[in-house]
Amino acid sequence: MSRTASALFLSAALILSGCSSGEPQAEPKAKAKTTASADKPVSADGEQIGTPMAERVAVIGLLNKRNGQTRDFEVKPGEAVRFGKVVIRVRACEKTAPWENYQDQGAFVQLIVRQRPAGTNDAERWAQIFSGWLFKENPTANIVQHAIYDVWVKECRMSFPGEEAPVEESRDESASNRSSAPQSAPADKAPAAAPAPADEAENSGEGEATVET
Repeated sequence: MSRTASALFLSAALILSGCSSGEPQAEPKAKAKTTASADKPVSADGEQIGTPMAERVAVIGLLNKRNGQTRDFEVKPGEAVRFGKVVIRVRACEKTAPWENYQDQGAFVQLIVRQRPAGTNDAERWAQIFSGWLFKENPTANIVQHAIYDVWVKECRMSFPGEEAPVEESRDESASNRSSAPQSAPADKAPAAAPAPADEAENSGEGEATVET
């Protein structure tokens, strides 16, 4: 074998050995995407805390400043209740955990009223006049400013892990207490309540409340 052929043979052998010594690198794995549900609060380690948002109940008070009448409505987050010319929509409901020092309850409320545009004689139309958080223990943090209606948060019914009395058990106990309470007077001796005038209900524009999802 000539020197030239030997040199070519050795060069080819070195090239092949160099190619086979390296190991192919593994492709980087795609990072797993983590999603958080908006209606289910989670802790730092991803564990859910308390009653799911869709199962909570916000108790909202409504005041008509013209006639002084008040009504309470139980609305779940994601639902809305209509009463006459007012629509109350609840987006969220929260309260502080029992182990926290400062206790408060609140709800994200939207108030929609059917009314004439200010300073005009145009026909009434629906207009959103408030959207934000309202707090029971700190009502001055956010105030609903309207000439006729006012709304506020009275309660956010939810429970946390370790609480002794869940929401459903409290309702059952209160219902049983009402059923077992003695009646104050026989039905035939109780005075009959006077029915409200029909024209008064029509003029007020407020009837039975209806819940919308």
